[in-house]
Amino acid sequence: MENAPAPFRFTAFPFTAAERFQAAARPPAARPATGTYRRHRTIFISDTHLGTAGCKAALLAQFLAANHCDTLYLIGDIIDGWQLRRRWHWNAAHDRVVREILTKAAAGTRVVFVPGNHDELFRPYCGQTVQGIEILADCVHRTANGRALLVTHGDQFDSVIACAPWLAHLGDHAYTLALRLNDAVARARGLFGLSYWSLSLWLKHKIKNAVQYIGRFEEAVARDVKARGLDGVVCGHIHHAAIRQFDGILYCNDGDWVESCTALVEDARGNLEILHWASAFVPRAAPARARIRKAAPLPA
Repeated sequence: MENAPAPFRFTAFPFTAAERFQAAARPPAARPATGTYRRHRTIFISDTHLGTAGCKAALLAQFLAANHCDTLYLIGDIIDGWQLRRRWHWNAAHDRVVREILTKAAAGTRVVFVPGNHDELFRPYCGQTVQGIEILADCVHRTANGRALLVTHGDQFDSVIACAPWLAHLGDHAYTLALRLNDAVARARGLFGLSYWSLSLWLKHKIKNAVQYIGRFEEAVARDVKARGLDGVVCGHIHHAAIRQFDGILYCNDGDWVESCTALVEDARGNLEILHWASAFVPRAAPARARIRKAAPLPA
């Protein structure tokens, strides 16, 4: 066992040990009023990119405070280790997100962390449980109606990541610039009391090559899941929330928290839907209910 990783410690994170161990006892800030909670069987989120300026940490903390579940899956790129190597960005909202997650784990929620390519530094610790959070390379989630779904970040299906990692890092720089422009537009809209709208997400949907890339990724994931004999998959990575059927395989992507601010949720009957949290946030206005985009009826 000479090559076994050392016991995991939180030394890479910019918050103190006292904060970590007191998280369950300290109420997170900006918790919504009683009666505004939603209860889910399962919540899936990914691509939060904590540690970057593009992370919508305030919205994410609000979402975690307002939504309870039996199981919370963190499906990769939760902490942005690539950004850590360049320029770390961390503020009080990022702290609140971490406290909300640790509070859920301490309160009995099963929390499963599946590392992605941006937080690949955690992959050597797969199989360990830290602060009540299970770290797994991937896993199978069984829905309330019996479907077996692979839970994986999805970067292994990305040909750029697999064949040209240097190109992926170059693309990450360009994407970071796009997100900065996106934030500038969001601030301008906020001055006029307009709701959040993602310029970078709109551009992604308009560019032909991006649309083709998303389609190829989704099909590659579905083919692999079918070969494994599973019913479907929940993944992240491409920052494009979706619920689709591919040749009898259920493909679910929970989106991201740098552009669309989306999560995939499962109810007590096993129904899956994408929750668009950003649409609930209107600057200088009273809180509104999150808009829910329901999945199309699935075959039995």
